[in-house]
Amino acid sequence: MSDSDLEAFRAETRAWLDAHCPPEMREPVRDEDDIYWGGRNASFKNDAQKAWFEACRDKGYTVPAWPKAYGGAGLTPAQAKVLREEMSRIGARPPLSSFGIWMLGPALLHFGTEGQKQRFLNEIARGEIRWCQGYSEPGSGSDLVSLQTFGEDKGDHWVVNGQKIWTSYADKADWIFCLVRTDKANKYQGITFMLYDMASEGVSTKPILLISGNSPFCETFFDDVTVPKNYGEDVPAYVGEVNRGWDVAKYLLGHEREMISGADGGDRTSAIGAALTRANGEIDPVLRAELAQFDVDALAYAAMGEKFLDEIKVGKAHPAQPNMMKYAGTELNKRRHELIMAAGGSHALEWESEDTGGGKPSRNWLRTKANSIEGGTSEVMLNVISKRILGLPGA
Repeated sequence: MSDSDLEAFRAETRAWLDAHCPPEMREPVRDEDDIYWGGRNASFKNDAQKAWFEACRDKGYTVPAWPKAYGGAGLTPAQAKVLREEMSRIGARPPLSSFGIWMLGPALLHFGTEGQKQRFLNEIARGEIRWCQGYSEPGSGSDLVSLQTFGEDKGDHWVVNGQKIWTSYADKADWIFCLVRTDKANKYQGITFMLYDMASEGVSTKPILLISGNSPFCETFFDDVTVPKNYGEDVPAYVGEVNRGWDVAKYLLGHEREMISGADGGDRTSAIGAALTRANGEIDPVLRAELAQFDVDALAYAAMGEKFLDEIKVGKAHPAQPNMMKYAGTELNKRRHELIMAAGGSHALEWESEDTGGGKPSRNWLRTKANSIEGGTSEVMLNVISKRILGLPGA
C-alpha cells in the first residue's frame, strides 16, 4: 500500500471514528464496568458502550487485523497500525476486551482447523463467547509441563479431572482453553490443548481474594468433566494435535506476555505527568522529575512496542522477545502506580470513599504486585532473556 493510500485510509478512519465513537467512550476507563467483555451473560453499562461495540463489531474493528471471513476487517499491518494510532489520538476505549482476542484467537489462526476458525473466531469477534485460560495449577506455575490435570480417553470423549489456579475471570467465562495431560508417560508430548464449555457438569470455580480487596483470579475444579472429542464436522475439541498441545501452549504464551506487557502502548504504559499535576496541584520538584523520566520511558516503551508488533507481523521477532516485553512492561506498570501513589500523598491511601472511587489508587497499586507473577514470573522472564537473547550461560 502506497503512502498516499495509507493517508487516505487514515482520513477515512478518522472520519469514521468521529462519527461512531461516542464522547463517553473517549474517556479513561474508571472501573470494571467500563470494560465490555462480551459473552452469553454480558450486559452493557450504558447505551454509549453498546453503540460503540456494535459499530466496531459491524465494521470488523473488534479484531481489525483478522480476515473478514472470521469476523475481522482484513486490515493490513500498516492499516491496523493507523487504526490504533487514530483510536489512541481520541482516547477511544477498546470496544471489546477478550482473552479470545488476545490469546486464543492468534493460536486458532495459526493451529486451528477451518471449522474451528469459522465457529470460534466469529463468535469471539462478535463478542458472543467469553474465554478463560486453564494453564497454571497448584505446584505447577512456571513449570507448566509438570501439570497433573488428566483427561482419560473414553473413545469418543475424555473424562477430565484436576484443578487449575489463578484462572482469570473463570467465574464469568463461557468456555475455557485448557492444558490437559492425556499421556502420563511423556512429559512434553503428552499434553493436549482442549476447548470446552464452563457450564459442563463437574466444572466449578472459587474466587481468590487478593490484598487489593478484589480479584479476577479463581481456583477452577474439574470433577469427571466429559469433553467430547468433536463439536461438529472439522471442529475438534482440541487445537493442533492430541498430545502435542505444548506446541500450541508455547505459541499462545508469547501472545499472553505481549498482552500483559501493554506492548501496544495502551493505558498501562501511557504518560502520566501532566494528568497527575493537574489532579494534585503543586508537586515536589524531585517527584516531578521522576514523573518526567517515567513519561520519557513510557514513550520509549511504546515505540519499542510498535517495533516489536511490526517484527512479529513479518516474522522477524526473536522468539524470546515477548519475555523481554513482558518484563519491561511489568516494571513500567509497577513504577506507574508507585508514582500515582506518591503524587496522591495520604489521600491516595484512602480505601473506601466515593472521592477515591472506593480506594482505586491504592487498590490498583496493590494489584500491580501480581504483574510480576502472572503470565510467567519476572525471575523466569529474566532467565529466558539472559539465556536466549543475551546468550549467557545457565546457572
